[in-house]
Amino acid sequence: MCQVRILSRCIVVLASLAVAIPMARAQMAEASAAVPTASDKAQRKAESKARRAQKNAELSDLKKHGYNAAGAQATYPQNVQNAERKRKPATVGGPASTP
Repeated sequence: MCQVRILSRCIVVLASLAVAIPMARAQMAEASAAVPTASDKAQRKAESKARRAQKNAELSDLKKHGYNAAGAQATYPQNVQNAERKRKPATVGGPASTP
């Protein structure tokens, strides 16, 4: 009787291991696939530099057209809008401005 219990418990343990081992392997494979490679990191870094360069170019262009980042923050949205308006002059033949 005791041997039957031990044998049945061994079968249960082996069956659970048969299920658990493939699951653990799959999780390890997913984890190794999620690790970024050096080329991924280099690509993200290049994209980040490009975004930063574009942002800095836009900011310097706004500064050329009158925007002062250190100016009064109470009129912040209006200052940026005025600089953008100066940066993009109205096209000839475009909609007429209201008086």
